[in-house]
Amino acid sequence: METKITNGIRISVRPFYQPKFSVPLLMKYVFSYKVFIENQSPVPVQLLQRHWFILDSTGDQQEVSGDGVIGKQPVLQPGTRYQYSSWSQMHSEIGLMHGYYTMRDLHNKKNFKVIIPAFQLIPAFKLN
Repeated sequence: METKITNGIRISVRPFYQPKFSVPLLMKYVFSYKVFIENQSPVPVQLLQRHWFILDSTGDQQEVSGDGVIGKQPVLQPGTRYQYSSWSQMHSEIGLMHGYYTMRDLHNKKNFKVIIPAFQLIPAFKLN
């Protein structure tokens, strides 16, 4: 699991290869990932937007951005944690994702970026 703390917000990501949904002969490789967001700051925050960079070993690059995560813009009180799962499809079995969330400090009403750590997308059988 990859972890990064930015402005008191801890982001951890754990990826999983999904062979059931992947079709290697068609260059379709599906990965899911679970994200854990923990507010270690002394103020409540709200996740407003996400921005992902997705790269695979063929050189294909994608950018994905939008409001919230999985249709939600969660509020995290100090000391609380939020988690969600999502997925991504690539054209090769090896890739990398990273990005950032735009969050709002609900105390001073200012937005700030929280880094999503880079994590590798590699099926376990490629590591042996």
